Amino acid sequence: MSLSIPFIGRIIKWIVAAFFVSTILAVVALKFIPVWFTPLMFIRAAEHIGNGEAPRMHHHWVPLDEMTENMPIAVMASEDQRFLIHHGFDFDAIQKAVERNMKAGKKKYGASTISQQTAKNVFLWPGRSWLRKGLEMYFTTLIEFVWGKERIMEVYLNSIEMGDGIYGADAVAEYNFGKTAATLSRKDCALIAATLPNPRKFSSKEPSQYMKKRQRRILREMKFVKWAR
Repeated sequence: MSLSIPFIGRIIKWIVAAFFVSTILAVVALKFIPVWFTPLMFIRAAEHIGNGEAPRMHHHWVPLDEMTENMPIAVMASEDQRFLIHHGFDFDAIQKAVERNMKAGKKKYGASTISQQTAKNVFLWPGRSWLRKGLEMYFTTLIEFVWGKERIMEVYLNSIEMGDGIYGADAVAEYNFGKTAATLSRKDCALIAATLPNPRKFSSKEPSQYMKKRQRRILREMKFVKWAR
C-alpha cells in the first residue's frame, strides 16, 4: 500500500517537531548538567581501537570557578578575542578568512568562534559538510541564547580536545603539567592555548620552538583580554 502525500507530510512534520523539541531540551538540560562525554571522545576512542591501541579518554569536569582565570583569557587571546562581544559568530573574522582562503590556494583558514567550537564539540561530529555546518549554526545560536558566555566558556574548557585522548583543562593540567586547572600558570595556559585547534599535532607537554613562539605571542595578547566572572 502506497503512502499518501498528506501522510508523508505529517510524518515529516512530526520528525521536525521532535528534532526541535529534543535539541532544545538537551541544550536546556546541559546548562545545568556537566558534559561528561562528547561525540568526539567516542570517535577518538574508536580510532585508537582501530589502530590496535587501547582507547584513551582522560577527562575531568571542573567548574569554571575552580580554574585559573588565565585559562579563559588564554583561549580567548588565541582563538576568539571578540568572544564576549559577539553573539556566536564573528562576521569580521569570517570575511577575513574568506579573503585569505581566496588567496591561499589549498590551505584553508577558519573563523570558528569559541561558541561554534563548543556547539560542535558537544552536539556534533568533525567534518566540513554543509549539513554539519548548518547544524553547528543552529546549536551555536541555541547555546548563546540559553547558556550565556560563562557557561559556554565552562563547557568549552571542559570538553575541548587538548591532546591525544586528553579533554579539558584539568586533564591536560594533570597529564602534561602535573598540576590542576586551578594551579596552571599564565605561561602554562598560553602554551595550552597555543596547541589549539590542532592539539594532536602540537604538544603542550613537549613544545616545539614553533609552539614556544606562539606561546609568547599569546602571552602578549593576553594583556589586552579581559575576563570578568
